[in-house]
Amino acid sequence: MGFNRPSKIQEMALPMMLAHPPQNLIAQSQSGTGKTAAFVLAMLSRVNALKLFPQCLCLAPTYELALQTGRVVERMGKFCVDVQVMYAIRGNRIPRGMDVTKQIVIGTPGTVLDWCFKRKLIDLTKIRVFVLDEADVMIDTQGFADQSIRIQRALPSECQMLLFSATFEDSVWQFAERIIPDPNVIKLRKEELTLNNIRQYYVLCGNRKDKYQALCNIYGGITIGQAIIFCQTRRNAKWLTVEMMQDGHQVSLLSGELTVDQRASIIQRFRDGKEKVLITTNVCARGIDVKQVTIVVNFDLPVNQAEEPDYETYLHRIGRTGRFGKKGLAFNMIEVDKLPLLMKIQDHFNSSIKQLDPEDMDEIEKIEY
Repeated sequence: MGFNRPSKIQEMALPMMLAHPPQNLIAQSQSGTGKTAAFVLAMLSRVNALKLFPQCLCLAPTYELALQTGRVVERMGKFCVDVQVMYAIRGNRIPRGMDVTKQIVIGTPGTVLDWCFKRKLIDLTKIRVFVLDEADVMIDTQGFADQSIRIQRALPSECQMLLFSATFEDSVWQFAERIIPDPNVIKLRKEELTLNNIRQYYVLCGNRKDKYQALCNIYGGITIGQAIIFCQTRRNAKWLTVEMMQDGHQVSLLSGELTVDQRASIIQRFRDGKEKVLITTNVCARGIDVKQVTIVVNFDLPVNQAEEPDYETYLHRIGRTGRFGKKGLAFNMIEVDKLPLLMKIQDHFNSSIKQLDPEDMDEIEKIEY
């Protein structure tokens, strides 16, 4: 698969994951660091191919992620004869009276819960490895934390538990410590979480038409490599895509309703420079690494369910530019009533976000990389 040596997370985690007796693990790991390969190896190493019932269970926050993980299992396990994967995701219907005979089950919490407790398709007392991937996203998703806890409580005491999360705010720690007994912990140093190499600006706007006008002015006044524009809702993302296309810009839209293959091909086209602008919802804030991205625009500020600033998402979003120490620019389009949110973001990261007048073309043209 092109792995010549382990990544940092693999180097630290694999000895713990493959140890006898099995050890529990809570690990912090950004996407793209090879954590999937690590926990897939752990699952494959604990499976007994002769036993035709679920022995490993992996929970993921989205069905795309479940499929992506399943593909890794299939590739890494292609020489593990008779080891098979089953997806416990919405829409995957199991006929009544049929048993699940595949050893590795990957799914989303709601469907897994249904399969375990309502339909009795999975006997949790026989699970040997339990993986919770992207725990931070799980906790933010309505009901997923509770469902995960219900599943975990039914597991046997000797089941190995592995939890991964890109970010570790207090809520994630509390959750992790609640469901993972006596864990090993791998906490990577925050990659010196400063945004020093990314210059941040904000533009005050009345409504989304104003935002669009401001965006066009900035876009017209600055030489741009490639840009990613983040919207908070799919509706806004669609609206903006249509507006920009009608104005003759090459843009593509990445949003939650696309299939995994459609997403992959859009990201590949963007990497290849076929489109200069990628418009997306939070789907994309993590893990997209395109070197040519010089500008990130928050068409809407990221907020959580309580309408407070979502600092982690802000960091992930604007971190799409300024990769590996290069300079980058971030523009926030905000309504006047959202200004306090922006000030909180500024204080949180202890960085300065300057106001920009979108009508002042001279000022815009002075912005250098």
